[in-house]
Amino acid sequence: MTLAHLTIATQDSQSTTEFLQAVFDWPLVHRPANVDPTTYWLDIGQGQQVHVLLVADFQVSPFEKEFGRHFAFLFPAAKLKQIRERLAQRNVEVLPPIRPTPFERFFFQDPNGYMFEIIDQDKFVQET
Repeated sequence: MTLAHLTIATQDSQSTTEFLQAVFDWPLVHRPANVDPTTYWLDIGQGQQVHVLLVADFQVSPFEKEFGRHFAFLFPAAKLKQIRERLAQRNVEVLPPIRPTPFERFFFQDPNGYMFEIIDQDKFVQET
């Protein structure tokens, strides 16, 4: 089993897509003609996708936290510094984890308020 896609609802699908592309280097995927043009599909690797969907009155949950709902992604250790730098360029605060782990990880909230966890894939695989 693998993840096919996850959907991120937002009041501004274009800027959310641009943010995710700039921070993570996720390229756009062709979307079928029957998909609303304000919806964007991003390739996150290994055939998996993130779909960014425009919902005009959407509000993110107040439970976006380390011990709550969040999106966790594994990246090679070499890419973590680059992600941190890209977040800093966008004035996005990097949050340390509450619970210590033997591998590097950190959190941030995107401009919508969604919580993301970024994990050192290299050490995570060795330690788990």
